[in-house]
Amino acid sequence: MAGRLLDAPVPREISDAVAEASRIKTRAIDLAAYASDASHYLMTPEAVVVAADADEVARLLAGATATRSRVTLRSGGTSLSGQAAGDGLLVDVRQRFRAIDVVDGGRRVKVQPGATVRQVNTRLAPYGYRLGPDPASEIACTIGGVVANNSSGMACGTVENTYATLESMVFVLPSGTIIDTSRADADAALVAAEPRLVDVLEQLRRRVLDNPASVELIRRQFSLKNTMGYGLNSFLDHDTPAQLLSHLIIGSEGTLAFVAEATFRTVPVSPLISTALAVFPTLTHATSALPELVASGAATLELLDAASLRVGRTLPGVPDEILGFAVADHAALLVEYRGSDPDALATQAAGGESVLAGADLHSAARFTSDPATRAKAWAFRKGLYASVAGARPTGTTALLEDVVVPVAALADTCESLQSLFDEYGYAESVIFGHAKDGNIHFMLTDRFEGDAAIGRYLGFTEDMVDLVLAAGGNLKAEHGTGRAMAPYVRRQYGDELYDVMRRLKDACDPAGIMNPGVIIDDDPNAHIRNIKLAPTIEPEADRCVECGYCEPVCPSRDLTLTPRQRIVVRRAATAARQRGDADLADELDDDYDYDGVQTCAVDGMCQTACPVLINTGALVKRLRRENAHPVTAGAWQAASAGWGATTRVGSLALSAAKRIPTPVVAAATTVGRALLGEDAVPAYTGDLPGGGPSRGRLRGSVGAGGGEPVGVYVPACVNSMFGPAGDGLGVTTAFTRLLERAGVRLVVPDEIESLCCGTPWSSKGYAAGGDLNAGRTTAAIRKASENGRLPVVVDASSCTEGFIHTLRGENIAVVDAVTFAAREILPRLETTPVVDSLVLHPTCSSVQLGLDGDVRTLAEAAAGEVTVPDAWGCCAFAGDRGMLHPELTASATRGEADEVRAMRADAHASCNRTCELGMTRATGEDYQHILELLEKASRP
Repeated sequence: MAGRLLDAPVPREISDAVAEASRIKTRAIDLAAYASDASHYLMTPEAVVVAADADEVARLLAGATATRSRVTLRSGGTSLSGQAAGDGLLVDVRQRFRAIDVVDGGRRVKVQPGATVRQVNTRLAPYGYRLGPDPASEIACTIGGVVANNSSGMACGTVENTYATLESMVFVLPSGTIIDTSRADADAALVAAEPRLVDVLEQLRRRVLDNPASVELIRRQFSLKNTMGYGLNSFLDHDTPAQLLSHLIIGSEGTLAFVAEATFRTVPVSPLISTALAVFPTLTHATSALPELVASGAATLELLDAASLRVGRTLPGVPDEILGFAVADHAALLVEYRGSDPDALATQAAGGESVLAGADLHSAARFTSDPATRAKAWAFRKGLYASVAGARPTGTTALLEDVVVPVAALADTCESLQSLFDEYGYAESVIFGHAKDGNIHFMLTDRFEGDAAIGRYLGFTEDMVDLVLAAGGNLKAEHGTGRAMAPYVRRQYGDELYDVMRRLKDACDPAGIMNPGVIIDDDPNAHIRNIKLAPTIEPEADRCVECGYCEPVCPSRDLTLTPRQRIVVRRAATAARQRGDADLADELDDDYDYDGVQTCAVDGMCQTACPVLINTGALVKRLRRENAHPVTAGAWQAASAGWGATTRVGSLALSAAKRIPTPVVAAATTVGRALLGEDAVPAYTGDLPGGGPSRGRLRGSVGAGGGEPVGVYVPACVNSMFGPAGDGLGVTTAFTRLLERAGVRLVVPDEIESLCCGTPWSSKGYAAGGDLNAGRTTAAIRKASENGRLPVVVDASSCTEGFIHTLRGENIAVVDAVTFAAREILPRLETTPVVDSLVLHPTCSSVQLGLDGDVRTLAEAAAGEVTVPDAWGCCAFAGDRGMLHPELTASATRGEADEVRAMRADAHASCNRTCELGMTRATGEDYQHILELLEKASRP
């Protein structure tokens, strides 16, 4: 990324293909944000286009073909071999390609490329079906990549992978031709539009079939998992043009066509599962047990070596089986049986226990069907790559390889790999993967820069290639050839089949525009070019491996930057400064203020998805602290000193605004925003409520009962600032009434008007005001709680989270009012549902605090049917962030709001007032706190 990131304009043939110029991105920050994917390559595009639909992609590709402009397609960006990175035109086919259509009662599903595997399986779950491919990155990997890489995963093998389960697709060729292979006339349409291509396909098919050596090699290599080169098994399996080409496109990594829609045949969800995590003294002991476990019918056999165990056990929530001993040469197998018949499953599990009982285990392995135990084991396994990579030394790059050998050769292969690690000085390398299929992953970490490091990598790779091919394996099993293995495709297949691949590529893409350098590259050193170097950045984010798991949960993902991109841009700016490109670094920093800082909701949801628990919001809070304007910081410090008066003024101002025509108030705030900045002055809109009541009226105690109080009630200031929706009571009044009905008494601190959880200061980066508030609030709560004897109850989930942070180290328990009501109040009440249907909006804090089960419990007491939208996500109102940047909330809630409006439910609820405001604005429906509905449902 030396110098300017874009010197030349986008060719007219391409820009004219895009309906909205705003979707063509050429700023330095946009190009830096898209330069990195999950692989160890870094390639900066010349321009980025956020494509609208298949027709627009067709025009783009036709324009690119005419101008010979290089094109790379990007959806999830979780690929590990460099196939989602390019230095030409990068086309984002995620943002506007997320449609999911469940058909035939879940037996089939039509999906666009931007939907994640998890999102598709969530939609399929009520029908009892799921996708066949089950990659570990299902939280973030999208259908575009699943098809482009012929994804498989942990259990599906070659029987339920993408190739085996994809029924039809809509694809777009580089010429702009669009073919829907589900149509009866698909063959005729393809022949009419692309006669030369169809002729070449038939010639290549005959060439392959007429060569017994080719047929034998293809059958052998594709009997294992295989994503090396093109899917030549298609020539053996299909003989009609549309089906042949569509199956060749599977696994073609964006080099032949764009897949705009894929229809999968789904597979039934196994309702019964039995799981064990077995720890062996060595990797050899673990791999030696595989043949018998495979024969026993195990659905999954996941291998984890000693280095994986050492890193994994440092993370929270890991399985108990890997704790309590010093890891030496140990290894583990995650063994799982699945089925629908209890007796059959019990028999299989007993067989597995018998095999493991005869093995030399570190400790006895026990199979369990407990969901929580299984969830811990799989969370550990699915996050393993990023967790291990995140533990690498700062400034180094993680490089993950992916090979497969016959299961009988796996033990020897693993031993030989470990010898290669030692020989080439890769001391921290790890081995893990899908042992049932003979498919293992191994990771190298180094700073791949300079003759010594590159020479070591080249030598290792050459020896590794010889090792795998000698064992009868494939150099890529499921991660795709990409750029990492492109120079070795010829070595695996030989000259004859490599030439078939070249002719296939030339026939589909005669201009060579589609992802050049991926799969087909005759440069023997192509795999060592453009290797990503990771400069050290802020400690909150430095261990990021850019896996992209955080992106689907980020509320700003379709507006500005995702958490991964925020980190990538910080690295780009740091690298620019290190090489002396101050102009570029300054430009990146200037645009980062809005894209990276102002439009981050600092909601922490990225941490819930991150395998190494990075909270990018913590990085943003640091930057806000470091760049806080002294005048604004002083104003917030003054507000902290008089917080009671500040909240009352805010409440009165909102009430006054409701009595003035909205355009008048809105115009005033617009002027203020223009003068003082959009990040300083909130925008007023008519959907905001009037102010709420003073908290001071509650001093002393609330509730009923003659006994001692059981807790300290700290009503959130946000509920005092913002009044309730419509004619509602508001959560504070509702909660006090519930306490009275249940005969439960809580005390309220005398200083309640001046108390705050601290989130307004911590989220904005105003440290002095935050410290002032923390000291005052901690002292008051310490006194009211009798030094922690009584728990503190808070009636807004984000404030509950804030108080937990503020009171950390004080030995004072903080409980959300929702959990308190579920445990202490609801059992004492008689309730009757007051609405037939209720839509719930969990909040970021309720998810992170584990409140959602209690929220649903209360909801089910108040409503006949309770639904959480499939498209649920953070609303990004984030205190006042939704008023400072309404575009952020609008973008974050778009999918959920569409789903909610279609439901036409009787009521809508959440558990945090500002989130209720955000969802009210997004949907046009009044959202209230779930305790308000419980209060109605428990009225005498």
